[in-house]
Amino acid sequence: MADRYQQFTGSPPGRFMARRLGLPQPADLQRGPALLDGSVRLGGRGRLGELLARIGFEVREGAGRCAAAIFDASHITRSADLHEVYEFFHPAIRELAPSGRLVVVGSGAGVAQRALEGFVRSAAKEVRHGATAQLVYAAPDAELESTLRFLLSGRSAYVSGQVVRIAAAVPDAPEDWERPLAGRVAVVTGASRGIGAAIAAVLARDGAHVVCADVPAQGEELAAVANRVGGSALQLDVTAERAPGALADHLDERHGGVDVVVHNAGITRDRTLARMSEDEWHSVLAVNLEAIERLNAALSDRLRRGGRIVCVSSVSGIAGNRGQANYATSKAGVIGVVEELAPVLAARQCTINAVAPGFIETRMTAAMPLATREAGRRMSSLAQGGLPVDVAETIAWLASPGSAGVNGNVVRVCGQSLIGA
Repeated sequence: MADRYQQFTGSPPGRFMARRLGLPQPADLQRGPALLDGSVRLGGRGRLGELLARIGFEVREGAGRCAAAIFDASHITRSADLHEVYEFFHPAIRELAPSGRLVVVGSGAGVAQRALEGFVRSAAKEVRHGATAQLVYAAPDAELESTLRFLLSGRSAYVSGQVVRIAAAVPDAPEDWERPLAGRVAVVTGASRGIGAAIAAVLARDGAHVVCADVPAQGEELAAVANRVGGSALQLDVTAERAPGALADHLDERHGGVDVVVHNAGITRDRTLARMSEDEWHSVLAVNLEAIERLNAALSDRLRRGGRIVCVSSVSGIAGNRGQANYATSKAGVIGVVEELAPVLAARQCTINAVAPGFIETRMTAAMPLATREAGRRMSSLAQGGLPVDVAETIAWLASPGSAGVNGNVVRVCGQSLIGA
């Protein structure tokens, strides 16, 4: 879905003017569940060649056009060895196809490994035509297939400049990678529209029965979403005193528990701190943060082994934002929830992660003043806003049974927004 500026720069006169004036030229991103079309250029050392071939890619080492350039840097322990990264990507970055992928896989231990973060974040700002760059820190026995399938497909179109950490965990590869959530039950709060509706649709596409939850005032829209995805609707105000128990009982009685919990419900009440009312402060924290803590406490016994919790944070929770002290506080708190519960859930072979969306094209962003909206769209490496499906696809990857080692991560879905780290 191109905005008007994208439509203009996509025309011959617009491309000419953008080049002459040095204006951003957003590319058409290749979205969807399909893997990238083309070969993978592989460098470094390790086991990735066999894995990539099993996924379905042609793997080669020589020069030429490629859908992805991947370097296994897990062996690098000395700063002097970082030259290998330069030697591989110096020619390869020029040969990436449109919407291509640059991926570095490392171990995450030591000075030289930490240096890879600066490399990847810089490379992500240099790749062109909708390409992205990512860094994966993986433990020696970590399972990489789920993450590589995500990063090397259109599902990760609006994710760039990110660092994903994968621990060793009991592997739980799905029988069918096209329907990894088959036979599983997922609940999505705030599911009646926007990002929540997109999450419900993608999880259902991946095989889950989705319990779509939202406030009673959104009942009609909620029912429409649930019918569309073949799930069920549950009218629920997550801030209500009885909400945690009601949701837990519903999942227990109807489904015998739950496999995936997506905390998406959220509100904004934007105002500078000096003008913010007490109600505007409390209402945002009640929905965006306190409800998550209460629901997690109630659902812990209903979350089956191998369960997944995914929370929706925000770039505002990482970088802050003027006029959003309440919202940024709540979304930073969501990251705190992930950090606190990750080791606890790992002991039960469950995971918790967060996504942090940047500028996503929704009703809320459509109502922004023109200048603010355009700045939000262009201030990223991809020079455009994301779509609700971009957030949903990232959540589906984190919810997959194959992502057992992906725990305690905060993944920004922001096109590498220039705001924040």
